[in-house]
Amino acid sequence: MAFPQQTLPLNSAVATPAPRGTQDYRGDHLLVAEMIKPGSKVLDVGCGDGDLLQLLESRGIDGRGIELSREGVNRCVGKGLAVVQGDADTDLINYPDDAFDYVILSQTLQATRQPRVVLENLLRIGRSAIVSFPNFGFWKMRVQLLVGGRMPRTENLPATWYDTPNIHFCTIKDFVQLCDEINVKMERAVALDLYGRPLRLNAPWWFWNMFGEQGVFLLSRASKSQQP
Repeated sequence: MAFPQQTLPLNSAVATPAPRGTQDYRGDHLLVAEMIKPGSKVLDVGCGDGDLLQLLESRGIDGRGIELSREGVNRCVGKGLAVVQGDADTDLINYPDDAFDYVILSQTLQATRQPRVVLENLLRIGRSAIVSFPNFGFWKMRVQLLVGGRMPRTENLPATWYDTPNIHFCTIKDFVQLCDEINVKMERAVALDLYGRPLRLNAPWWFWNMFGEQGVFLLSRASKSQQP
């Protein structure tokens, strides 16, 4: 399947933090933020420490978050972010249809127990969904398995096999196939290299699957005329 074409000063009492520049954010976070229209209402599922939510709010986007770890929730709340504790596998069902303009699942899909159900809920809750994940088909992963004969570890996936929260690894090709199976429309797809830079947009899927360290997808529901 072909991919869519696209990419304070100090005072006497208190030091006010300087605004963060774009160089302070991850490449995939900047790409996600660029996909969202200002003024949109957004839910970030698995929002971690809230870095992406902070970036979105700096761009005039109304962001809310849900995070599994209590530590992550506490850090987000400490930053003044609207985040609650919850589990993507069990708690998304409680959100009403079309509650948000966008629902984001950033680097979390592989840690869910039911990725297909979670993806379906994202597109029920939001009019659009943005999903990013590490690509297990990346060439460094393949080399580690082939040469070392052990489960790969990278900067994006540093945990050992026995203590990793990631239980459903997938490749870019796997994700595209899942989108086909549940009739999800890919509005935009971008593969990022090891340094967070987009790969060539007109590259064939096998190139992305081999050299994309992670994938970022903007998704929407297929129109009724496209549904089987």
